Amino acid sequence: MPTKKKKNLVIVESPHKAKTIEKYLGSNYHVIASKGHIRDLPKSQMGVDIDNDYQPKYISIRGKGETIKELKAAAKKAKYVYLASDPDREGEAIAWHVAHALNLDPKEHNRVAFNEITKDAVKNAFKSPRTIDMDIVDAQQARRVLDRLVGYSLSPILWAKVKKGLSAGRVQSVALKLVIDREKEIKNFKPVEYWTIDGEFNKDKKKFVGTFYGLDGKKTDLPNQASVKDVLTKLDKRKNFEVTKVVKKQRRRQPAAPFTTSTMQQEANKRLGYRTRRTMRIAQSLYEGVNLGKGSVGLITYMRTDSKRIASVAKHEASKFIHEQYGEEYASVKPQNFKNDAEAQDAHEAIRPTSAFRTPESIKDYLTAEEYRLYSLIWARFIASQMTAAVYDTVRADIEQNGVTFRTTGSKMKFAGFTKVYDNEKEKTKELPDLNEGDKIKLKSTDDRQHFTQPPARYTEASLVHALEANGVGRPSTYAPTIDTIQRRYYVKLEGRSIVPTELGEIVDELIEKFFPDIVNVDFTAQLEDDLDHVEVGKMNWVKVVDEYYKPFSKELAKADSEIEKVQIKDEPAGFNCDICGAPMVIKMGRYGKFYACSRFPDCRNTKPIVKKIGVTCPKCKKGEVVEKKSKRNRKFYGCSRYPECDFVSWDQPIGRNCPNDGHFLVQKKTKKGLVVLCPNGDYREESKEE
Repeated sequence: MPTKKKKNLVIVESPHKAKTIEKYLGSNYHVIASKGHIRDLPKSQMGVDIDNDYQPKYISIRGKGETIKELKAAAKKAKYVYLASDPDREGEAIAWHVAHALNLDPKEHNRVAFNEITKDAVKNAFKSPRTIDMDIVDAQQARRVLDRLVGYSLSPILWAKVKKGLSAGRVQSVALKLVIDREKEIKNFKPVEYWTIDGEFNKDKKKFVGTFYGLDGKKTDLPNQASVKDVLTKLDKRKNFEVTKVVKKQRRRQPAAPFTTSTMQQEANKRLGYRTRRTMRIAQSLYEGVNLGKGSVGLITYMRTDSKRIASVAKHEASKFIHEQYGEEYASVKPQNFKNDAEAQDAHEAIRPTSAFRTPESIKDYLTAEEYRLYSLIWARFIASQMTAAVYDTVRADIEQNGVTFRTTGSKMKFAGFTKVYDNEKEKTKELPDLNEGDKIKLKSTDDRQHFTQPPARYTEASLVHALEANGVGRPSTYAPTIDTIQRRYYVKLEGRSIVPTELGEIVDELIEKFFPDIVNVDFTAQLEDDLDHVEVGKMNWVKVVDEYYKPFSKELAKADSEIEKVQIKDEPAGFNCDICGAPMVIKMGRYGKFYACSRFPDCRNTKPIVKKIGVTCPKCKKGEVVEKKSKRNRKFYGCSRYPECDFVSWDQPIGRNCPNDGHFLVQKKTKKGLVVLCPNGDYREESKEE
């Protein structure tokens, strides 16, 4: 009986990706998943030997025993083992940990990495496997060790001095400080009064608006109403204005670069309303592969990157697509080369579709609604990046009478260029009548208005990601978990899309800023990120980087432990008594926000959630009221006030009416145009109405 032929074993991170890659590699390969990390530092202790060059004490992750057993069994039967985890620091570290668990020779050429999960990319990667890159592994180890040293040193202090369940970390502390500093700017902002004067002019029966520019040819501010009156008294309504200067130009707007992780998260938040974690979850799914009827295909390149580089083969394919679909005049003659930011790592390409010809519409039926929307954004941004500039004819005219100058500007699109596919600014054109120097023009009316300067806007998830990136804090893989962590710890909360610090967040930030200034120092944290990048390319030793950061921090720790006084978070009176013991109820601060608790705690442990009634009877039990609640991830949902007797829940707000078609309760959803009422079963929808 012939012996069964041994197969090559390939270990990837996700089971979904394993199926796609096995299909590409064929019958000589068996692909299985490690399901992420299999070894990490222990949760029960620091796990770092500070006195022995910060050596980490790795253990198998609890719950991963069965996975490790499966990996070992598969490796024993295999002809050869390949490690094909993700192409970043975490992926390299996972490959190293798997190699250790399977007793693989670290010098073997068994590491394969690919930026996209397509047949060609996967097969090419297996033609040139390499050894595990220990510089990349060391950069990940340095980050992990530092995060553990900081987190496990600070958290006990916060538990002892503030309350249990809190945490602090390098990047999350900087993110929190950015939010709180912005809130201080808003609170301390002093509005400054200023005025504007708009004039409505008429030429050849065409109306247009000019705005007051200045006096005697010099730009002049209007700080108060008196200055407005001075200007208006100079005008003679009987006299015409004269066009004294006309400047006509042609302006070219270049397309934006294809997405990096940061810009993708920002645009998805602004355009689609997606939170950073949601964006990354959908992008992961598009990267790992979607079944398009004939098997799974990776639709985008790797989604954790800060590079704007595009492979030449992708540029050529995009150029061919643009020529065929839009015409030669829309295709950039020279393929676009976008310059990376100084801190960017160029290990991966920018985020792009794996095929320019795989249009969103052509695969819409195979995608979920959220996959389709994000893929459309990525595809359009990439195609537009390889197209020609949009061209505008612009005009600026100065219109004068008695030394008073009004200025008007206009623009008209001459050539759409890349905006035919994707416009990241959505510029509005404004056409003016034909204006020439010396033209006499009639002023029809003036409109003077008072304004006040506005404080800076609160951060949204999109603008906070931008701020972290602009300050060099964090890397593509850290933005989403950082923002998620400060929300889960209730250091900040979302009001609409705005991120607002909580009282607890302000207490934690003040304490860290006072006793651990380096932790929240943006420049210090950014320098550390640069040092980790230097470790990754073999220019610095990881132990030295950790040592230079930890030594001053350890001195601050000793001082803080003795000097920080216990912080008392005062309980607010709730205004009603405990229904168990009759003592007054108070509002307490919990890990996931505020809640009602008995003032006699711990003798009486009665607690109640703080709920907001919406004035609708529960559609399930008809007895309770529907109340607004928050999930542990701070997501709003609606449930019955009689829970757990009644288990009614809904992510969308019930409105107290039933569907005329099937009797199901109707809900209200937010859309870009306002609010829409619909049936969750999908067979009824009322027209949108304004919020």
